[in-house]
Amino acid sequence: MKHLKTEEQSSTYYPHQPQMQMERRHAPRIPVSFGLMYSGIRKNDVLMADGVVLDLSEGGLGIRGNQPVKVGMELSMFLYLPDGSDPLFVLETNVAWSAGSLFGVEFKKMSLREGNRLHSFLRAQSVLLA
Repeated sequence: MKHLKTEEQSSTYYPHQPQMQMERRHAPRIPVSFGLMYSGIRKNDVLMADGVVLDLSEGGLGIRGNQPVKVGMELSMFLYLPDGSDPLFVLETNVAWSAGSLFGVEFKKMSLREGNRLHSFLRAQSVLLA
């Protein structure tokens, strides 16, 4: 496992994280900022909320949301990529960590078409950052 960068380098998005944490991602994250809508089941209620994607990788994303979630929750999401197309639909994600309004999810299930679209978007963002 790789270590995250120091707090000074990562505190822009995740000021709550300790100075050094174990990095569990297998793919590099790319800083982004676009909207999303997420939904799931919280206790016996349906959760419908929105937020902002803070970073994105092929394995998942970091979010600032307007409704709290718990680690282990399954969520479905619509990502409003800034490409002007219809939202990208992710059928199933799993909440990997949560701290107040910030949380991270791991992608579990999406269609091949949506997976290809996500991959193309990430590739384009990587070129812009290079």
